[in-house]
Amino acid sequence: MGLRVPVYAYSTDPISRAGVESQLRFEPDLRVVSDDHLDEAVVAVVAAEVPDAPTLEILAGLRRHGLDKIVLVVGSLNDGDLISVIEAGVCGLIRRPEATPAKLTDLVKRAAAGEAELPPDLLTRLLKQVSHMQNAVLTPRGLRLAGLSAREVAILRLVAEGFDTDEIAGQLSYSPRTVKNVLHGVTTRYQLRNRSHAVAYALREGMI
Repeated sequence: MGLRVPVYAYSTDPISRAGVESQLRFEPDLRVVSDDHLDEAVVAVVAAEVPDAPTLEILAGLRRHGLDKIVLVVGSLNDGDLISVIEAGVCGLIRRPEATPAKLTDLVKRAAAGEAELPPDLLTRLLKQVSHMQNAVLTPRGLRLAGLSAREVAILRLVAEGFDTDEIAGQLSYSPRTVKNVLHGVTTRYQLRNRSHAVAYALREGMI
């Protein structure tokens, strides 16, 4: 068995926090850490009914503490919250009714490995939301920001459609390593946190 992933669970609601901790505590691949051992955590799981201002501040506080791999369990999410959540550093998101121990554990392990995952329908909503802004505001004024290569655009568009690294590699006839390197290059160049943040940024800036 490999090393267990140290994970920190938090919610402003003590009952929700206890529920998340109880789900994670008995997973053999995870190790729940307490407030006193927050420095040991690799991934944080934050539970909230909605991603309101206090929740976004919690996410910001965790990032300031050095925890930049955050999974958000949320009761509901509207279109206006999507970019805020991604820019707050969330690399995994799951709705509360879908947050089974197995799915939550999978998200934590993916986050620990540096992967990001949003539900496909939310990526689609994000795409529509920001594309609407591009079409309604920028395009009529002849505006469109450049900065991405054709290969970067192709890869980010497939990320936005919910494809994982291996699927993108297969569709574009690249190696998975090439896809990862391209995404790493984009996130490094624009000082972004993960591939979901890269998609949100590229969409909002009219790059894809």
